[in-house]
Amino acid sequence: MFTPVRSRIRTAVLALSAITALALGATATTGAAAAPAPAKQGPTSVAYVEVNNNSMLNVGKYTLANGGGNVFDVAVIFAANINYNTGTKAATLYFNENVQRVLDNAATQIRPLQQKGIKVVLSVLGNHQGAGFANFLSRQAASTFAKQLSDTVAKYGLDGIDFDDEYAEYGNNGTGQPNASSFVYLVSALRANMPDKIISLYNIGPAASRLSYGGVDVSSKFDYAWNPYYGTWQVPGIALPKSKLSPAAVEIGGTSQSTAANLARRTVSEGYGVYLTYNLDGADRSADVSAFTRELYGSDAHYTP
Repeated sequence: MFTPVRSRIRTAVLALSAITALALGATATTGAAAAPAPAKQGPTSVAYVEVNNNSMLNVGKYTLANGGGNVFDVAVIFAANINYNTGTKAATLYFNENVQRVLDNAATQIRPLQQKGIKVVLSVLGNHQGAGFANFLSRQAASTFAKQLSDTVAKYGLDGIDFDDEYAEYGNNGTGQPNASSFVYLVSALRANMPDKIISLYNIGPAASRLSYGGVDVSSKFDYAWNPYYGTWQVPGIALPKSKLSPAAVEIGGTSQSTAANLARRTVSEGYGVYLTYNLDGADRSADVSAFTRELYGSDAHYTP
């Protein structure tokens, strides 16, 4: 039996503070144009960073010893929350102080990664309050939350949104249970709002199994989907090509180097296009990272403090 996905210590996990107003139409520039990263052949590597404890800049500290390309192609800010406003009875997007600090300091925490050619995505996670991606009661309610997401991407100059349907605790605060239409409405609206940005799926929870409704299947609206169980191999159950799927998932420093290498080797041999990692911290993890880069890219990883 798999161990649940993550052991998280949430800051202000039950806080009722929320983003009630985003600067509509506000956009953030990404500063200087991204310098082309040296060519790298092989799967897309993804790194989730727990920003309660670690810096996003860690993602940019790893390059391939052979060729100098970035080890990681996508950096995920973990995590914003979907909260529930008991006054308005609506879902609202919430940032704890650590996520807010990253966003407010995008010039020093996000742009340096983007200038290296690394995409920066915001993960959104349930917060024990009953609001989730799978229980919007109408298309309008889903669209309203989708606009909060896309406004955030525009305001802070992000590259997309990652959905992680855990810890919603559907039913809390009088909220509804998951329904068939909610996530389809939400993803459809978000894709319409940001046609050229990343939308990814952490393949877990009620939303992940509710991708089709009323003749609409939103699978093709995702750029990526990945296995949520670290140290295991599990192909996400979504109709995407292999190039957009990560059946492998590892926790850096938590999954053995031999397992990380085996999962990377299998990723290449079976033709999958993504390799997911979690919990990149500020230590020199070049030995752990090299265990999978040797299999994915034929090169050790180099760490620059």
